[in-house]
Formats: sequence, C-alpha cells, structure tokens
Amino acid sequence: MITAGEIAFEEVGRMHGLAVLGVDEMYRADAAAAAEGVPSLALMEAAGMQIAAAVRRRFRPRPTLVLAGPGNNGGDGFVVARHLAAWGWPVRVGLLGAAERLSGDAAVNAARWRGSTRPLSQALLDGWPGASGGPLVIDGLFGAGLARPLDGVARAVIEEIARRALDCVGIDVPSGVHGDTGQVLGAAAPCRLTVTFFRAKPGHLLLPGRELAGELVVADIGIPDRVLDDIRPQTRLNGPALWLASLPRPQLSGNKYSRGHVLISAGAMMTGAARLAAEAARRIGAGLVTVACDPRTRAEIAADAPGTILAEAADAEAFRALLADPRRNALLLGPGAGLGEATRARVLTALATISAGEDGRACVLDADGLSVFRDDPATLFRAIAGPCVLTPHEGEFARLFPPQGEGGEGAGQGAGEGGGKLARARRAAAVSGAVVLLKGADTVIAAPDGRAAINGAAAPDLATAGSGDVLAGMIAGLLAQGVPAFEAAAAAAWMHARAAEVFGPGLIAEDLAPLLPSVIAGLRRHDAAR
Repeated sequence: MITAGEIAFEEVGRMHGLAVLGVDEMYRADAAAAAEGVPSLALMEAAGMQIAAAVRRRFRPRPTLVLAGPGNNGGDGFVVARHLAAWGWPVRVGLLGAAERLSGDAAVNAARWRGSTRPLSQALLDGWPGASGGPLVIDGLFGAGLARPLDGVARAVIEEIARRALDCVGIDVPSGVHGDTGQVLGAAAPCRLTVTFFRAKPGHLLLPGRELAGELVVADIGIPDRVLDDIRPQTRLNGPALWLASLPRPQLSGNKYSRGHVLISAGAMMTGAARLAAEAARRIGAGLVTVACDPRTRAEIAADAPGTILAEAADAEAFRALLADPRRNALLLGPGAGLGEATRARVLTALATISAGEDGRACVLDADGLSVFRDDPATLFRAIAGPCVLTPHEGEFARLFPPQGEGGEGAGQGAGEGGGKLARARRAAAVSGAVVLLKGADTVIAAPDGRAAINGAAAPDLATAGSGDVLAGMIAGLLAQGVPAFEAAAAAAWMHARAAEVFGPGLIAEDLAPLLPSVIAGLRRHDAAR
C-alpha cells in the first residue's frame, strides 16, 4: 500500500496511474507520443519544468547543483537549471563528459542554458556560499535504463553525496537504480524526492529502489494516455481500482452459506497460526470457517473463538471426508502445519479436489504447505489444476524456485535467477500455474497469465510473528466469497498493509483482523462516492 504523500500522481488520472511501465515500455510510450506528433523536445521541456516546479514546492530557494549526464536525463537537468535560475535560485551544472558530445534534445537544452557549467567532479560539492551543509543536488546523471554499474567520477560523486547525506532530487530514478528491478548498480544516493514521467516504473516500487527514491512524483509531460492501448502493460501498482469491483457485497437475500466456507488445516503443535488465519477469514467476510484439528488440540482452539467451527481430523481419511463437502469451497493449508509427510499428503489431497471451474474450490498454500515440497517442487506444481495462491516469503520462495539447474528437473526453470523480484514472481507463477504472492515490504502478486501487481510499501510494523498467517486467512476468506485468485491476493495484500498502517507502532498479528471491518467500510465508502 502507498501511504499518503509517498507517491503523488500529478495531473495523472488515478486509474490510469496504476499502470507501471518497464523501461522498454516507457521507451515505447515516448516513441508512440512522437508518432502522434508530440515533439520530443517538448516532452523534455515539460519534464524539466515539472521537476523544477516540484523542487520549488518542496524547498526554499538555495544553492543548487544540477548533475547532468550525457543523455536525455542530462537534457532534463539543463531544463531544470534554466527554470530554477529564472526563479532566482543560485544554480550550477556539473556535466559528465564534454558538452560538444551531447546530441539531440540534450544538446539543444545545454545550449539554452546560460549559467555556469563545469566538468563533473567531487569538488563541485564544495565552495557554496550560504550553503554550509552543502548544495541541493538535482541528480540527472543516469535514468532508469542504466545497464551497467556506475564507475569513475560519476560513482565517486554519487557516493560522496550519500556519505554527506545531501538533500538530493532524482530525475526519473536515483542514478544507479535500475528502473525494472530497483536494484543498485554499483552505487546510488538516497533522494528526498524523485520525479518521473507518465507512469511509475517497477524500480520505483521495489526495494531498494523504493527507499532510495524517497517521495515519488509521477508527472504528466504530455504523453497521451491512449498510447497504453498498444503497450498493454501487465504490471500495476496495487490499489483498490485494481480489484474493488471484484469484492463481494452482502445481499439481503444472502446467508452464511452463500458467503462461502473456508476449511483450514491446523497443525498439531503451532495452533495459533490456524487460529489467526481463521479469524482473518471470518472478519473479511467468509460465512463459515472450519478448522480441521488434531483431537488433542480441540479444546485449545475452541477456547479461542466460539464462532469458528472445529472438526477433528486425526488422519488422512478424516481430512478427506471433510473435503467431500463441496460447500467448503476455499482451503488453506500450511500455517503451523509442520514439515512432515502428513502435511505433504494433505496438500496433495486438497489440490486433487480443485478444478478450474468458475464455481469450484480454490486453495491457499502458505508456510509449511510450501516448504514441505522443497525437495520436490515439481510434484506440487503438477498437482495445481485450479485456482490456487502460493504465499511464500523469500526463504520459502528460494526453496521452491531455485535457479535453473537446482532442485531437480523443471523445478524452477530459472524462476530464482536474476531479473529482480517482479520477474522472479512472474516466472514462478508461470512455472507453478498458481498466483504467487511473494511477500515483503515490496510484495509482488503475479498470475500465470502475466499480470502482476506491486504493493508500493508496507508498514514495517508488519514484521511480526503471525502476520503472514493473517494474510493467508484473508486471501482464503475472499476466495470463499468468489473473488478470483489474483484479485483476492492483491486485495488481501493491500488491506493487510492498510490495517497495519492504521494501527501503527506496537502492532502484533492479533491486532490485524479486528481492523479489517473499518478498512472494508472505508473501501465501500470510496466505492459509493465514485
């Protein structure tokens, strides 16, 4: 979830603003705009003006150093310098490379700049009258398409900016951050503000790029929204516009059975995981929740929540009998289950009852329900033949989706290799046939058909035992109500983060489910006001 003020879509429609463009897709958007008659020089002028305006809104006039690279980011920097200087800001430009080697629109805007331009060096950070803490830095060295690590003087200057903790504004991305992955190529300096154009990129939302970007502004520079019709981006910033229409609305004619029935398989030892999941499934709207438990733990679980149904399942046959009731239409296995053969058998038994029909059964596999297949993930993937959501954290993901050549034939097919978190999640979804929710502060939800959503940021307070069990229960509760797997996973991830943000410091897993009614009520008010 993106908290208020972290990402601003300036003059960009909110629904359209959810599209996230990779580096190559952004190049295609620029080219499409040019093909429609929007001059590239006009786009650069608009970009520089938007950056300068964003800087002016957030900072008082102060000594400013614009770092200009050899490409279009440098051209944007010259436009920024020109506008800030016209508003009375003391501005210098530090240029990487020779001015005579600039070309195209960057050369045009370098020629329009009448102020001081010096070769890029660390010395430019010193000797600023009236700026005892150093200048405000506008980082226009390299954009999102940087393909190799920073080196030489550019790296030295960026590292010195970071060492001195200077106020820095990134043009497009902080130099050194890859636009598709958020990974740092060599070095990058933290920015207080980053201004990008038309749409956010994955690198703005994925760690560590997310933290390095600071406040992100997505500015309108005149690229028509209709260019997205041909690009058809498959990545979105996770938000209500993506899944709100899929959420169930209670009907006067409905009953508890029409709101779905979740079956949760509880472990014999760590029963708290199933109990947390059960409350979350109920709070998010499932009509009934049954916990299949070991007879020895029945009393322990029963004491926790009288509204949860308990069913003893001491062995495989007893669990299979529970699955015979088709009204139990959403299954959750894994939380606190243990890594024994019994867990593996239950998962495979459950998956065998799932089909791809619209009104069929769906499944969520979490925690031990995933790790129990660490030595044979291909068997798990072959068993997935209907709606299924996998919810691994990075450790569990690495066990299921190792780099190609590890973990057996066909196990990962490269899903654990490079390309960043978004690409890894997408490959994992394609390999497994399931929706994959790869957890973290930058959670990625990917579907087998290529769709993906990125949670912009999650409250750090979510790093507490049991919060993942709550998330798994939320997904199962939405699946029980007929929400499709991708939308259920994305909506649950957003609401999970929103509940944590509402609660704030001191959060423990038990606090999350009771906050869901207020989160859902807020979504309904938002929907009604549209």
